[in-house]
Amino acid sequence: QVQLVESGGGLVQPGGSLRLSCAASGSIARINAMGWYRQPPGKQRELVATITSGGSTNYADSVKGRFTISRDNAKNTVYLQMNSLKPEDTAAYYCNADITRYTSPNYYTADYWGQGTQVTVSS
Repeated sequence: QVQLVESGGGLVQPGGSLRLSCAASGSIARINAMGWYRQPPGKQRELVATITSGGSTNYADSVKGRFTISRDNAKNTVYLQMNSLKPEDTAAYYCNADITRYTSPNYYTADYWGQGTQVTVSS
């Protein structure tokens, strides 16, 4: 099986910074795209940022210039550096990864989600 475990959420003042991490573990043959999504209170889940296996990135307009997504392929980990945080960034943040597993004799590709980590931006 595959697990995604997030860490790094918490309470921060407006203008502050946080760094989220998400580590994938299990019977992983290859991790394709990885990303971060968030779900503000009372709203639907939305894309924050994605990164391909080759390092190409994509960001929601609301976080461009403030957030940076990166990954360490050797550690099967994706990061989200969040700077200049605003109260509207308050949400549960979820890690997502498209992962190929190998279970002999076949390969299986599926979408996986972490359990979520809360980010609260408030004075």
